[in-house]
Amino acid sequence: MSIVVTGSIAFDYLMSFPGKFTEHFLPEHMNRVSLSFLVDTMDKRRGGCAPNIAYTLALLGERPRLMATAGQDFEDYRRWLEAARVDTSLVRVVPDKFTASFFCSTDVESNQIASFYTGAMANAGELSFRTIKDCRLTIISPNDPGAMLQYAEECRTLGIAYIWDPGQQCARMTGDELRDGLVGAAIVICNDYEFELIRQKTGLDEDAVAHHAGALVITRGEQGCTIREGTQQVAVPAVQPHRIVDPTGVGDAFRGGLLKGLAVRADLETCARLGSVAATYALEHLGGQSHAYTWEEFRERYEARFGALARIG
Repeated sequence: MSIVVTGSIAFDYLMSFPGKFTEHFLPEHMNRVSLSFLVDTMDKRRGGCAPNIAYTLALLGERPRLMATAGQDFEDYRRWLEAARVDTSLVRVVPDKFTASFFCSTDVESNQIASFYTGAMANAGELSFRTIKDCRLTIISPNDPGAMLQYAEECRTLGIAYIWDPGQQCARMTGDELRDGLVGAAIVICNDYEFELIRQKTGLDEDAVAHHAGALVITRGEQGCTIREGTQQVAVPAVQPHRIVDPTGVGDAFRGGLLKGLAVRADLETCARLGSVAATYALEHLGGQSHAYTWEEFRERYEARFGALARIG
């Protein structure tokens, strides 16, 4: 199946703080916060929601097309993605800007404090699904908010099935914008915190979101995820990691596994199980694209947790 992945392309600057962020927030002084955390390590990694999702899809045997904007510093990243079997022909380079950057500190309890520099991502609205041939499925992951709404409208008009994945932009987008994106989506996906923002801003509970979209998938960390289709709800457990290294990109890996299932027309529960396995591989490594596996290794891990898997590799 021809899959187009949209979202941010970014460089991740990942830092580790040896304490707990929560011990440094003073409730009586929340009206004026001035904090600086001395970190032990910093790593620069290739990241961004869209490449992370596409990378997992490529590991699972697909040839996803990446549709996004990047800056003048993208060329080495492009070569890396192409070597990983991600099609970057739809990426537009903005020559006078740098690629978006994600600065994230993680404490010993996997709490994160992050900042995001927009860079070339601000030009994402210059791309359009109207110029793309043979797109059967896409995911609209966190990106420039205006571009995300544009893509959703184009997909509805052109009859392209899309996953609405507002992610970190739930904090930025208004209730009307979040509602505009989810109405008509094949699937709405978010984590439990993001869904609470959606609920508060739109006034839509799980039943209402599932009514406006084909399905609702809410990820819940170590609790796995829940799938809501109509009035039916299914819980899919997480896969136990061998070790926990870094949560960055775990949600993106889950989405890549989910998309793999959709590409081979698996039922949504199987899709979410594939996502759970993919997410665990990312959790065991630093950054969203440091892990690797063969289909045989992936399948073995899936079956150890969930039982027999139909041949879909």
